[in-house]
Amino acid sequence: MPPNTRRTVADTPGITSCGTGGIIMAERIQPVIGIIGGSGLYDIDGLENKEWRRVETPWGLPSDDLLFGTLDGVQCVFLPRHGRGHRLSPSHLNYRANIDAMKRAGCTDILSLSAVGSLKKKLPPGHFVIVDQFIDRSFAREKSFFGDGCVAHVSVADPVCPRIGDVVEQAAKRLSLPYARGGTYLVMEGPQFSTRAESELYRSWGCSVIGMTNMPEAKLAREAEMCYATVAMVTDYDCWHEDHDHVTVDAVIRVLRGNAEKARALVQAVVPVLGQERGPCEAGCDRALDFAITTPEDHRDPALMAKLDAVAGRMLRAA
Repeated sequence: MPPNTRRTVADTPGITSCGTGGIIMAERIQPVIGIIGGSGLYDIDGLENKEWRRVETPWGLPSDDLLFGTLDGVQCVFLPRHGRGHRLSPSHLNYRANIDAMKRAGCTDILSLSAVGSLKKKLPPGHFVIVDQFIDRSFAREKSFFGDGCVAHVSVADPVCPRIGDVVEQAAKRLSLPYARGGTYLVMEGPQFSTRAESELYRSWGCSVIGMTNMPEAKLAREAEMCYATVAMVTDYDCWHEDHDHVTVDAVIRVLRGNAEKARALVQAVVPVLGQERGPCEAGCDRALDFAITTPEDHRDPALMAKLDAVAGRMLRAA
């Protein structure tokens, strides 16, 4: 049975009929864990049976080939967000192709790792933030798989999966990593960093960290009905901080490398837990399209529907 196949009572030992004569339907999912690595993360330690594979999508090519392998028996798929060698800037990433490729690879859960600047004194360099909200200030990116020919409005009120956040927090505690649970990630367009006035504005909004890459990534993962969570890894204070002008590139790179080592340890601790067989997502991430598509079947563009075969496959098969 394929790794992410959903099974019903007929496939699942130990599930019996209920007392009223009906059947207790118990979907069980064997997760495949997708990992998107940001700056400084271009590989994953500990993977067995490693193989880089090119995955083509109707939206173009993703940032790089995908690295397939297993970690403690759990199937994993890794994608370096900027490509090996850090070839791609945030504005030029093909976010739709990246998420579509992860979906085609069978991923059910995505753990996103991103380098960020801190907007709060209590979040110094080396700190990890398990993000729970985003403010999207990007403007030069394709932000949806849907559009003319098939319109959909997916809720991203709560844009990350709390189940993944719980697992990450437990692992961070076990590893004694400095972390904060919860925080808002301000996504700017880039590639330039913010002005001091912008930085102070974002601080006044209560944002915790600032980066350039997690939108529309998180929105697209929701449209593709995958559980998604972000670990934001602080490399430096943004330009609001009084010591900002004294931060050198060498210092940032040292923090970046240290964060990458901690992130690899975190991934090795998180994957075996996330990879355990489970039921449907309690937060509904894997059913995000249930009431989102507004275009009736007889008005949908066949060409667009063909491109949606992976990200909206569950809904298309049900139609």
